[in-house]
Amino acid sequence: MTNKDLSVFIVDDDPFIRESLSILIRMDPHIDVVGTACNGIEAVRKLQDGEVAMPDVVLMDIRMPECDGVEGTKRIKALFPHIAVLILTTFDDDEFIIDALQSGASGYLLKNIPPDRMIQGIKTVHSGSMLIHPDIARKLTGMLRPPNARPNTNSDVNASKLRDAGLTAAEHNVVTLIAEGLSNKEIALKLFLSEGTVKNYITDILAKLQVRDRTQIAILYWKSHNRQG
Repeated sequence: MTNKDLSVFIVDDDPFIRESLSILIRMDPHIDVVGTACNGIEAVRKLQDGEVAMPDVVLMDIRMPECDGVEGTKRIKALFPHIAVLILTTFDDDEFIIDALQSGASGYLLKNIPPDRMIQGIKTVHSGSMLIHPDIARKLTGMLRPPNARPNTNSDVNASKLRDAGLTAAEHNVVTLIAEGLSNKEIALKLFLSEGTVKNYITDILAKLQVRDRTQIAILYWKSHNRQG
């Protein structure tokens, strides 16, 4: 285990990309790379076997053989819910965006962003905030309910959770700020609350909405907002 502040595990099927990302990330004095894997299956195996030190953040490619980034995210979050997963891809693939977020990913970035923004993205999801590339964020609402599409019963039921969960006004404020990607600390500052109070609100919100994490809270918010719009 290193004495650096933050550790990253890289999952990508391209060995050149894995090596390049490792070099890039290690240039930051506060971040270490604890290991790499070529797909989601290998990543889970290495984590379960203790072959790599438990990371704070997994940097996960989407398109990989055997076990892609969406499935890899599901498996890692099911076993290690404390690990933040940041999706990286060269593909601007709309079909994967919601799947990745619903699987528990904390954010989504394109690989062609500048190195300093990638480093900042890793630090952002580690702090508890959500991170979505601006180009992708603009598409989210349309993806959740395309114009003139027939209603999806399951989606409508999920979206109604937010409306019918009996959230207080304060809890609604917290949900909105979570959906905007704010961390607990940022929410506390915005609402003039302590971080402990924000954590308690989120615990109650998770129970009322019957979801497992803040990413799913945001997904429900986006779905509900889209239906109303």
